[in-house]
Amino acid sequence: MTHAPRLPLAPTLIWALMLPIASLAQSVPAPLDDLPPGLQAARLLPGWTDPTGARILALELQLEPGWKTYWRSPGDTGLPPHLDWTGSGNLDHVTLHWPAPQAIRSGEVLEMGYHDRLVLPLTAHPVDPGQPVDIRAWIDLGLCKDICVPAGLDLTAPPAGDAPDPRITDALALAPERRDDSPACHVTPLADGMRIAMALPDQGATLAAIELTDSPDVWVSGADITDGPTGPQAVVEMVGPTGAPFDLDRQALRLTVIPADDGPATESTGCAPG
Repeated sequence: MTHAPRLPLAPTLIWALMLPIASLAQSVPAPLDDLPPGLQAARLLPGWTDPTGARILALELQLEPGWKTYWRSPGDTGLPPHLDWTGSGNLDHVTLHWPAPQAIRSGEVLEMGYHDRLVLPLTAHPVDPGQPVDIRAWIDLGLCKDICVPAGLDLTAPPAGDAPDPRITDALALAPERRDDSPACHVTPLADGMRIAMALPDQGATLAAIELTDSPDVWVSGADITDGPTGPQAVVEMVGPTGAPFDLDRQALRLTVIPADDGPATESTGCAPG
């Protein structure tokens, strides 16, 4: 079945729209000639069912050498993956457990994403905990090397196994390190939205991202790293559906940082006025 990706075009990238988009409708790695450019393999790892009835599984992507794909909030020019669960059975909702992103280069720009291999764990929450959860995923994503190719995948998971899969448990352990402190932040109304500046750790950052977790319909720019009143800060602009300033819950702000000292990525939720 052909699945046309629904990704928006990023204005600063050249997209190879003339290239065919592959569609995968199988639960084992696809033959090489069925895959979009940049992918060696793509599948859903079947996972297991936890004591609550939720199913733990994962999306596994094996990338060609030199190719990258993007994190959930990759910046102004990246394409975040979009997952649609149409066709799944006994599914209420899905929680994604993103591994810590890496700094990947797209032309002259650094973005957040992954190279080589991505295992993205998922928790599939059932409607009826006493029944199995069947998973089908329609996935739109960007794959980049010298150019970026929008790709569409249609994957079905095999039945859940009886025991935890080490590939998935290892990926769950790769989440960003949680910071318990609330960084200082400054919120400024703009003509069409809001400007948010959040303080970064003293060692600075190679990349940072600020997300508004309770408002998925708010557009958020990529973060600029600048000198703030007390040290480095990440600055974004947010534009809501009304195109005007809006009430913003500071505790819904999430800051993810790839440190400048090559340490592990960190994540914190909420910020304090400052």
